[in-house]
Amino acid sequence: MEEEIRAEFEKVGFTFDDEEEILKKCLTFCIEYKLTPSDLVSSWDVFSINRGLELTVQSAHMSAFLQQLQNEQRDAIIKKDPGLHFYSNDVAMLMNDEYEDTKEDVLHSPQDQPQTLQREQSDSAQKTNGSIFGSRKLLESVTPFGQRKNKFVVQFSLNEQSATEAICVKQEHDDENSEDDIIKRVQPSKRCSIVINASRPEPGCRFMYDRIERKFSFLENRIKRHASNIVETGLFEEPTDPTVASQKSLFAVGMICCEEEGRLKEKPILLQSSVEHSGGQRVRLDLQKLEQFSIFPGQVVGVEGHNPSGHCLVASKIIDYVPLSVSSSENLHPPKKQALDQTVQSTDSSCPTPELSLIIAAGPFTTSDNLLFEPLAELLGYARRKQPQLLILLGPFIDADHPEIKKGTIDRTFDDMFCVEILGRLQDYVECMGSTASVVLAPSIRDANHDFVFPQPKFDINSLNLNHQIHSISNPGTFTANEVKLACCTVDILKHLSAEEISRNPQGGSKQRLTTLSNHILNQRSFYPLYPPAEGIPLDSSLAPEALHISSIPDILILPSDLAHFVRVISLRKISGGEEVKCVCVNPGRLARGEGGGFFVELSYRGTPDSTTASVIRI
Repeated sequence: MEEEIRAEFEKVGFTFDDEEEILKKCLTFCIEYKLTPSDLVSSWDVFSINRGLELTVQSAHMSAFLQQLQNEQRDAIIKKDPGLHFYSNDVAMLMNDEYEDTKEDVLHSPQDQPQTLQREQSDSAQKTNGSIFGSRKLLESVTPFGQRKNKFVVQFSLNEQSATEAICVKQEHDDENSEDDIIKRVQPSKRCSIVINASRPEPGCRFMYDRIERKFSFLENRIKRHASNIVETGLFEEPTDPTVASQKSLFAVGMICCEEEGRLKEKPILLQSSVEHSGGQRVRLDLQKLEQFSIFPGQVVGVEGHNPSGHCLVASKIIDYVPLSVSSSENLHPPKKQALDQTVQSTDSSCPTPELSLIIAAGPFTTSDNLLFEPLAELLGYARRKQPQLLILLGPFIDADHPEIKKGTIDRTFDDMFCVEILGRLQDYVECMGSTASVVLAPSIRDANHDFVFPQPKFDINSLNLNHQIHSISNPGTFTANEVKLACCTVDILKHLSAEEISRNPQGGSKQRLTTLSNHILNQRSFYPLYPPAEGIPLDSSLAPEALHISSIPDILILPSDLAHFVRVISLRKISGGEEVKCVCVNPGRLARGEGGGFFVELSYRGTPDSTTASVIRI
């Protein structure tokens, strides 16, 4: 048969770089998938045309060619029997006793020691790149991702000491009940209760009809809402017109604007007040007297100062936040209300403390050299061992910037890829984990199979026959899990703010730039306070007013970004008297970075942000 295969290749005009090795592999393919030499060469011809290969058959391309043969075989079987469901490789490994270590705890604290995490080796690419039909793996992986040596290494830990104590308590408890670790591993603690807030915009909404008056109303309402919130605190007087010449000190509220195109510079800074107070006119803003500030275009601020000439407002103080009033505690959970009022603590001590264990990862979910989705497969394998109550995955899932998708060489639709590679794997995951596991998906404007608009509707997966444990939210989106409020936005607002913000810090002052950028999101009560938006962001002002507004401070704010990954507890300023309101801000990084692995976050929320433990883990 090897001679027949070689003859078929030569008939079409193909040559070999390693004839003996290639013919052996092709013979294996023919036997495994019951192909004739003619069928095999026809499949290779299609494969080479789609990838733009030359007429030389190279051994290095055999692994990717095997993947195409597997997809063709699977599609043929699905057409023959539509009701048939294929489990992923990781589930097949469990069924075939190929899992590495069965002696693991049900739930570890996110701060497992790095040695333990390295000992728990992931499902390697040799297990994830093989046949989709289970343990029949014909070739070893040659992808850079599969060749990496350090797997699941902790890069950063939050509250490591408390996490170590939790591990000791957990181990003592497990030593008393260690009859059968395998049974324990498939029985997570308890189910996560999820309430998705009203999704805005709705799937199928009309967009690309943004008008000038809509943009004007969007910006005007932001200024008016901000001014109203500042005045309600009682610390400031009613805003006045900053463009009128006056020797007296004045207080104005407006939006930071740039006088010219390009980045915001320190000198040509303008303040645009509302139509109500100044007719929407702009005035030059002088910040020379300020020792500290951090501003960016689109930021709504309060300014105390004077304007003796009518042409320049000399600022003596900038209020770049809305002080939280006591009434804001109405939206907080019982533990936070207890922190604000000791009497409430004594009467509501029976209220359960909200707790939540979760894993957070942001796309891309496959490396740039292939579409095998190896990082996603290993993440799900890790999640099955750790068994979090909630798995949060943030787009892009089918990345429009992926080299192979940009070339147009794939032979599947984007929707098919999303259903098979993403939803199919997630369905395997929840079926393996049982009824206690939950998954939340949030789209990205880089998703090739979704609407290119921001704000962005959720994935319409209701029509698919999926398990009710897989949920979809809009971008940005908010939801509640186990009474813990979460909010996320997949647009890289941190990177965009970093490029536009200008700041001044007092000598010797702290320069925690990422914390400052995250604070801007909460202080402005907007998921995307930058205006005009960064190049390439399809902001639709007709959809933005309700979708981008942050109505209440979340317990956990997730902002995936290309900037450095982090998990930090952010404190928001409050009027005199009362405790600070805090929020856990998370940038999980990217799960795949180029041809290698990236990062994800494992987090355990225990009642308050200060008691939260978290780890940033390199995959």
